[in-house]
Amino acid sequence: MKRAYRAALLRFDDHGRPLYEEDGLLVVAPDDQGRQRVLDAGSHAAVAPRHPDAAVTHWPGRILAPGFVDMHIHFPQTDIVGAPADGLLPWLENYTFPAESRFADPAHSREVAEVFFDELLRNGVTTSLTFATSHPASVDAFFESAQRRQLRMITGKVLQDRHSPDGVRDDTEQSLVDTEALIRKWHKVDRLGYAITPRFAPTSTDAQLRGAGELAARYADTWVHSHVAENKDEVKWARELFPQARSYLEVYNGFGLMRERAVYAHCIHFDDADRQLMRATRTATAVSPTSNLFLGSGFFDFEGADRIGYAYGLASDVGGGTSFSPFATMLAAYYVGREGQTKPGISIAPSELWWRHTGGAAEALGLAGTIGNLQPGCEADFVVINPQATPLLARKTGLAQNLEELLFAMIVLGDDRLIERTVISQALPG
Repeated sequence: MKRAYRAALLRFDDHGRPLYEEDGLLVVAPDDQGRQRVLDAGSHAAVAPRHPDAAVTHWPGRILAPGFVDMHIHFPQTDIVGAPADGLLPWLENYTFPAESRFADPAHSREVAEVFFDELLRNGVTTSLTFATSHPASVDAFFESAQRRQLRMITGKVLQDRHSPDGVRDDTEQSLVDTEALIRKWHKVDRLGYAITPRFAPTSTDAQLRGAGELAARYADTWVHSHVAENKDEVKWARELFPQARSYLEVYNGFGLMRERAVYAHCIHFDDADRQLMRATRTATAVSPTSNLFLGSGFFDFEGADRIGYAYGLASDVGGGTSFSPFATMLAAYYVGREGQTKPGISIAPSELWWRHTGGAAEALGLAGTIGNLQPGCEADFVVINPQATPLLARKTGLAQNLEELLFAMIVLGDDRLIERTVISQALPG
């Protein structure tokens, strides 16, 4: 059965350029798996005559936009958002590892997974590439909740067999056995995907990293997910532990962990050789600006990434990141683009910020044409935005003279109140 939704409509072309209809129509229909996909989209005047049999839901004054894609987030860190620390490594020691040790308990894992998904959906995030913990129970809890909610989600068991405290440190051989078992149990089940997840190179032995690379080669359509070059102390530590590698990033390449569908969070302290390696291996960056600002880690170089030409998208990095809201992430990325570049004054267009958190993030994950857009063929995950959600938003968006002004007003002033409804493709409203 075809369904249609009438409202203003935001989507993107194949080059990430915005397409906007003030009076749009989104038409969806089930595929042979019962998954709702976009059948047609565009102006109401053009699209409606092609689908006279579609039942129409009208949302006047609202904007339909792709569900947001969060390229890097930690579900076990939901409870430590805003924990104070002097920097990344003290924050891990004092807050992160103690919180994550509790995820050996399946009941605790299930409880936090429910809160985590409630927060994602309240903020309009329909897909995330997510860290679990080193405990298989955390992975099972995440996937069970995501499957019940019919979400497209990706996670994996964290690998960390050294330089980690009791309670989160795993055993090298068992960690790899557990990882392969979880891949076989969950990868490609319904809308779920598995990510092979070394925490970061300093917390894995050579044997564990080598085993992770072997699994990444054996299961080539899984993801690889880790951190790199976030903090100067971390970079120094990695160089001491892996003196044979040209750079911190090169450590991962040496173990076969850079390829398409490999995603590394942060990538701040890079040189052009690192950027060229990212491009050559088709590896992507998850840019995490609220986390980087909060922990004082540094600024991602948007100009350098664009100049070399490798894939990246935006990420909240909760709990180092300070908000589940994509609007907070996009605004922080704008600050970094304005102030944190080798060539100061780079101004990122509002539509590009939005693209980097939807279709651009999907593209970086290897999921272009599946999520992150509302073009024909995409799964119908979308948000219903109320641009009048607060008095100031109503005034500011009402004054917008063009699309860029409208999007920027929502980025600067928006939060979860903008998201009136998050719609999942297999649970569409009538």
